Amino acid sequence: MRTGSQLIVAAAAGVVAGTIATAVQMLAWWLSATPVLETLLRDARLTAAIVMGPAVLTSEPVLRWDLLLIAALIHFSLSFAYAALAMLFVRRLSAKLAILTGAAYGLAIYGLNLHGFTVFFPWFSVSRGWITMLAHVAFGASLAAACWLLGAAGGGWRSPSLRSS
Repeated sequence: MRTGSQLIVAAAAGVVAGTIATAVQMLAWWLSATPVLETLLRDARLTAAIVMGPAVLTSEPVLRWDLLLIAALIHFSLSFAYAALAMLFVRRLSAKLAILTGAAYGLAIYGLNLHGFTVFFPWFSVSRGWITMLAHVAFGASLAAACWLLGAAGGGWRSPSLRSS
């Protein structure tokens, strides 16, 4: 697969996985009786503060389109970067092993995002917990599956069979 095709696959897989992870996180909040909209807006402020500065952290949990846009751009940019890295190992694995490895990759990303990056962005520590960890595992598994399937569909890998090879 050519580099241009790989970037398209990484972008598509990142969007798919980022969307699935957000849906899983929102469902887990709802199931655990955590206020979904308030928590989503809080996390959007936490993310937007990476670019906009910590002053946005003091704002009320209201819909601010500038914060949501910046947060979404950061979220999907990181998803793309993590997908580009995942493509290096996913294509060498069977689909089942890719998904399992992707789940472990998501757990590693959780550690990096919520424990490593908090050295620079300490406000993210409030997001640590089982729901965020679950969302990252879902991200990694769906990212690996999307990379594997999209890469196979692009003709650069193997056919998208779930059998081990």
